[in-house]
Amino acid sequence: MFPIKDLLKASRGARSFLNSPSDATSSVPSVMVPIRPIGPGERHRITSHLIALDAADRYLRFGYAASDEQIGRYVEALDFERDELFGIYTRKLELIAMAHLAFAPGDLHDGCAEFGVSVLRHARGRGYGTRLFDRAVISARNEGVGMLFIHALSENVTMLKIARKAGASVVRSGSESEAHLELPQATFDSRMSEIVEDHFAEVDYQLKTRAKQFWEFLAGMQEVRRGVREAREKSSS
Repeated sequence: MFPIKDLLKASRGARSFLNSPSDATSSVPSVMVPIRPIGPGERHRITSHLIALDAADRYLRFGYAASDEQIGRYVEALDFERDELFGIYTRKLELIAMAHLAFAPGDLHDGCAEFGVSVLRHARGRGYGTRLFDRAVISARNEGVGMLFIHALSENVTMLKIARKAGASVVRSGSESEAHLELPQATFDSRMSEIVEDHFAEVDYQLKTRAKQFWEFLAGMQEVRRGVREAREKSSS
């Protein structure tokens, strides 16, 4: 665990680099949203995030009204060695937005990947879906993906709007639509963007973790003090 002053210094440095006008970060917006890779040790957070989706949002995310049990099976089946997942966290480390970049198996449609995203209702309207899509594009490019697919219900206008805005071609077939976006090859700039974004997000996560631990410690101390005070009042009565 880094000292808090070092974390703050690293965070400021990452912000400065990401907000600079250099070509390496030309695809990164001026207002940074920390997006952190999610590992297998956070399956519980993924499950909590997806279960927090209401029936309508589950329908849009999975194409059917997934039950809690089906969501649990989906999370357990996630392949963290092949695919990549990204998340946006609150100060309390709640996973409020998540993206799943699923790569095709090496022997099937090599060079393709599929993008899926979910954002909790109370976190909508902040551009998180777009930011997660941009982050997934950088990662896909750097992994040699030439075609990024989005398979969505035609009524999922938000997802399809993100795809169209990025320049994807969208084909509608009844109740379902498929978007595909051709990606350029990886460059030094795209690789640097990914490295810096990951570093910035990890520093931000560590800061939030330290802050959460500190507030939990203070809350515990307040409980102890309250107990001592109540005990004194009882003994003096």
